[in-house]
Amino acid sequence: MKQESLEKEFKYFLDHQKELVKKYGGKFIVIKNRGVIGAYDTEIEAFEETKKAHKLGTFLIQECKSGTEVYTQTFHSRVFLKN
Repeated sequence: MKQESLEKEFKYFLDHQKELVKKYGGKFIVIKNRGVIGAYDTEIEAFEETKKAHKLGTFLIQECKSGTEVYTQTFHSRVFLKN
């Protein structure tokens, strides 16, 4: 599956985040073809169960919570640059 397809799945999550949180809040949802095909308590469970029936790279696993922090990561480094 091309990256664009997974971007479409993520866009589906963003466009429907509020209603998805109402229905699946706190779960890890599996999105494929712009729809939810599963909801699980853990990310590992979502992955293990979904890969049984769906090819890797054809679905998106997303934690279903409100706010941007659910899909934003910050990485810190101890590297300092000298001018």
